[in-house]
Amino acid sequence: MHRKILVLAGAAFVAACAVFSATSLKAADGDKATEEFMKKYHKAPKGTDPICKKAVGGMASAEELAGLLAGYQAMCGTKPPKGDVGPWQEKCKALIAAVKGLQAKDATAGEAYKKAVNCKACHSEHKPD
Repeated sequence: MHRKILVLAGAAFVAACAVFSATSLKAADGDKATEEFMKKYHKAPKGTDPICKKAVGGMASAEELAGLLAGYQAMCGTKPPKGDVGPWQEKCKALIAAVKGLQAKDATAGEAYKKAVNCKACHSEHKPD
């Protein structure tokens, strides 16, 4: 009887560790993916405009807009590094909608994207210290 309980407790412990590890890895992968996306689309070498700035000015290519959209959609599906999920998702959804507007050549999408891509608004609430 005691042996059975020990085996069940051991199995439960191993399962809990596996779930915890998978969850931790997923969060870490999401953080790393967001960081890589930001480096590629929101930063640029000195003297070059980042893709997000090109998008505001209507100069981003279809491929660049598709990359922006995919990155924002991936970010929206992750937990924010800091802060609440609700405001994080609202900001991500505004970015997604604005990029879709840019892709559709909507005349108001540039302004919507410029408003949504406010780095300080997102970083002050969600970027870890």
